[in-house]
Amino acid sequence: MATAPKEAENTIGLEEIDMERQEPPKGQKTFTVEEAVETIGFGRFHIMLFLIMGSTGVAEAMEIMLIAVVSPLIRCEWQLQDWQVALVTTMVFFGYMVFSIVLGLLADRYGRWKILLLSFLWAAYFSLLTSFAPSYIWFVFLRAMVGGGVSGHAQGLIIKTEFLPTKYRGYMLPLSQVFWLAGSLLIIGLASVVNPTIGWRWLIRIASIPGILLILVFKFIPESARYNISTGNMAAALATLQRIAKTNGVAMPEGVLKEPAKERRGRFKDLIHPKYLRTTLQIWIIWLGIAFAYYGVILASAELLERDLVCGSAAPPVQDPGDDAEESHSPCHCHLFGPAAYQTMIISTVGEIALNPLNILGINFLGRRLSLCITMGCTALFFLLLNICTSSAGTTGFLFMLRALVSANFNTIYIYTAEVYPTTMRALGMGTSGSLCRVGAMVAPFISQVLMSASFIGALCLFSSVCVVCAISAFTLPIETKGRALQVCI
Repeated sequence: MATAPKEAENTIGLEEIDMERQEPPKGQKTFTVEEAVETIGFGRFHIMLFLIMGSTGVAEAMEIMLIAVVSPLIRCEWQLQDWQVALVTTMVFFGYMVFSIVLGLLADRYGRWKILLLSFLWAAYFSLLTSFAPSYIWFVFLRAMVGGGVSGHAQGLIIKTEFLPTKYRGYMLPLSQVFWLAGSLLIIGLASVVNPTIGWRWLIRIASIPGILLILVFKFIPESARYNISTGNMAAALATLQRIAKTNGVAMPEGVLKEPAKERRGRFKDLIHPKYLRTTLQIWIIWLGIAFAYYGVILASAELLERDLVCGSAAPPVQDPGDDAEESHSPCHCHLFGPAAYQTMIISTVGEIALNPLNILGINFLGRRLSLCITMGCTALFFLLLNICTSSAGTTGFLFMLRALVSANFNTIYIYTAEVYPTTMRALGMGTSGSLCRVGAMVAPFISQVLMSASFIGALCLFSSVCVVCAISAFTLPIETKGRALQVCI
């Protein structure tokens, strides 16, 4: 039983009542958090929320993309084989997978804001330690710890989702992709300058800076009012809503805040409740497949640039015209990225936002399910087109479109997952989905960096087949969340 504290009762004009059993005085108007969020609407607070919570994507992108630009250097420094390079990425996502469930569970029980702060502190600490790794084994272990911390960054998306009015979620959440793009471009640009000069260890240290800076501005964003309500903390929820209304320059709804507390929060068995069982299973399949395709594209891009796999060429890699001979070929017979390779990576990465306007239109007018089905189907097609023997410009074009499509897939499934689950299990739903997502990400390196070297067409067909399965799963999802209010409980 959840009883409102004395201070909370004074704030909202009630006197020591049991919030679950007694009703407000007869004739007294009441409102819920959902109604308050919709009444307050979109304003200055939400712009600040978008900039701060969206920037978590910059830090996450830099930490995840870091492996793609560092792999050629650690391959040379520690004379690694293909499977050892792939294992680095796999262990990053293994850490992400394990911590994602744990942090999602803790976020539903103890708050989104606290877990977000903890995850940033954890990731920044172990990322800095990675730059001092004395051996390959230490490097793998420390990057796995970084992956664990990064898994908590998803709480930033949940906080945004729970503060945004319904009609704005389909527009503002996909725009957050701009921050991921900025982080990806930033790490590639830094790598092109830092790697050839002061080395990959300094690149890792510099990449930690955005995450550390973000920690300092988290204080400007409050805990989710929906979470506070779910714990019975009516005073905190009301104070947060009043703060948002004041910042936006609008009035609060008339009446008193009234919503029963929910003691059942963050329970795994709720995910497989009959009402959500089919949805949960299909979401897990989609998350796994999307991550498999997304990180497959990123790592395949690096492999296509590091080695000449296009057109089945067996010839030795052609030296990048911009490379210095000593930098291009190390004593352990590896080929490092040169200016042209970094340029191609930047062009393909920019593709992540190329379809963003169309993706937003699809999400809002076709709905989440159909939009995701279409983009997953197109992703499958472009994986197969990548096998066409063409010029380097043609290959870059295919990679550009693939990055655009896999990014659109992620946009849509993030929004759908955050909307389909109720507040009492939203963070856990995102956490378990993120965990399954990382299973796909763990497998991707062995397909992109090992199987692709042995059978280029075989690897592409596998990626394409997984995308087809995801497209079917998306089309048959039982719940459409377009225009649907966020649910409070099952």
